[in-house]
Amino acid sequence: MADSNNSVIDNVIDREYGEAEYNDLKKLYEGSMGKISEGEIVKGRVVAIHDNEVSVDIGFKSEGTVPLVEFTNKDELKVGDEIEVFLESVENKDGQLVLSRKRADFMRVWERITRIHESGDVVAGTITKRIKGGMVVNVMGIDCFLPGSQIDVKPIRDFDAYVGREMQFKVVKLNNLRKNVVVSSRALIEESTKGQRERILAELQKGQVLDGTVKNITDFGAFIDLGGVDGLLHITDMSWGRVKHPSEIVKLDEKVKVMVIDFNEQKDRISLGMKQMQPEPWVEASKKYPISTMVTGKIVSITDYGAFIEIEKGIEGLIHISEMSWNQTIKHPSQMFTIGDEVTAEVVSIVPEERKISLSIKKLQNDPWENVESKYSLGSKHTGKVRNLTNFGVFVELEPGIDGLVHISDLSWTRKVRNPNEIVKKGDDIDVVIMGIDKDNRRISMSHKHITENPWDGFMEVYAPGTETTGKVMRAIEKGLIVELPLGVEGFIPTSHLPKTDKKDVLNEGTELQLVVIEFDKENKKIVLSSTEMEKKKESKIVEEYNQSQQSAESTQ
Repeated sequence: MADSNNSVIDNVIDREYGEAEYNDLKKLYEGSMGKISEGEIVKGRVVAIHDNEVSVDIGFKSEGTVPLVEFTNKDELKVGDEIEVFLESVENKDGQLVLSRKRADFMRVWERITRIHESGDVVAGTITKRIKGGMVVNVMGIDCFLPGSQIDVKPIRDFDAYVGREMQFKVVKLNNLRKNVVVSSRALIEESTKGQRERILAELQKGQVLDGTVKNITDFGAFIDLGGVDGLLHITDMSWGRVKHPSEIVKLDEKVKVMVIDFNEQKDRISLGMKQMQPEPWVEASKKYPISTMVTGKIVSITDYGAFIEIEKGIEGLIHISEMSWNQTIKHPSQMFTIGDEVTAEVVSIVPEERKISLSIKKLQNDPWENVESKYSLGSKHTGKVRNLTNFGVFVELEPGIDGLVHISDLSWTRKVRNPNEIVKKGDDIDVVIMGIDKDNRRISMSHKHITENPWDGFMEVYAPGTETTGKVMRAIEKGLIVELPLGVEGFIPTSHLPKTDKKDVLNEGTELQLVVIEFDKENKKIVLSSTEMEKKKESKIVEEYNQSQQSAESTQ
């Protein structure tokens, strides 16, 4: 481009100037070209102001233009003003200079920010908006990035509350290539608290009480800012009482007093406590809550074995499931209580060293066992309700709170009961006789079969050995058959005394057999029968009848 310009000048000079004037003009032109370089800030003078642009003379062969919108003071701008502009290009496609006021302003601000970064000075800025990862800060017209972690030393809960706020910042990072700026207000806070932090750490000792601010709350505790030093207030050290979540005790940004209870050698892990500043409630517990004292509290926990009530902050007592009612069968404490219920109970025992208090509700009520011996005397008959069946017997409720056991052997005089449900079902009413009472252990033994007289005295005559009878097959066992005899008593037929037959249905349940008694044992309540002996007896009778008929025939001849 320089060669073409020189040729143009040469032609003009040949026509209009002499050689001396030509040389002077050429030096002047080349001098002006050497002072101007693309990518630099240059000074210029406003020569004209148009509707959308401003013409600027920077001492070059031609004037350049700058968009009017790039001037922040366009209302004050006038012809003749000296301004700085950025030379983007010496010549565009139209042969004109390309100038920028905005780029010039940016470069001057960038130079200032660079000097501030190098010197470590503080710069003011306004937070303009929230973006992913942090905020945008306007510093002297340049958008800078403020990471979320660099806003404050404490966690930020509401980023939007910072929008529009003017703050002081420290420039912590510059990227000249991308022209990016990272600023931090946290760095200034840390610097201002550095001396305070060092003083706190130097004076730190166990038992020391400090002022702090709740910085963060977690499920397991709260972090307390002690003034540049953080400590952990664990949930178990917040109160002598039960705490479900730390937010019940402290709130974010709340000013609190805490005690230093422990720290490591580096003093970077500090354990704090609040309850340690209050008297330990168990110290005077045995004096405040002696045995038989009435206490009132709220249910704070329910387990399979009982319910815990909070008597006061830090002192809880257990109402065991066995101490809840005299007259109800309680399978789970939730049948009686829910969390938050207010309950009055009596202190049964207290062991302060183990932090245990046993309580009772049923002791506040009348004990139904108190007069049990006079109410349910031996041999008296009663009607109860079957509450439970076991392999060994039946539990019968005589009244709420008083149950007794009918052993399986006391269910029937005449049947060999294999399972109680052969006789009764849960919920049935049953007649019983009181056989024994153990008041201390709260036990009553009862009998159902003793409601009637022992029939075995009469059975001795009815089922004497040699007596013929019938029996209905009930079930087969390993050694024979069990049959039901008249009068409802059971008998036994040994395998060797079963009927000799090829019919399969002869031994089925319900089949009736002709039998003869071969053994009667009153003590063991056993009747042994025989089908084969009955058949032999029938055969003998037939033979005898035949012989008698023959003898009668011979006597008539």
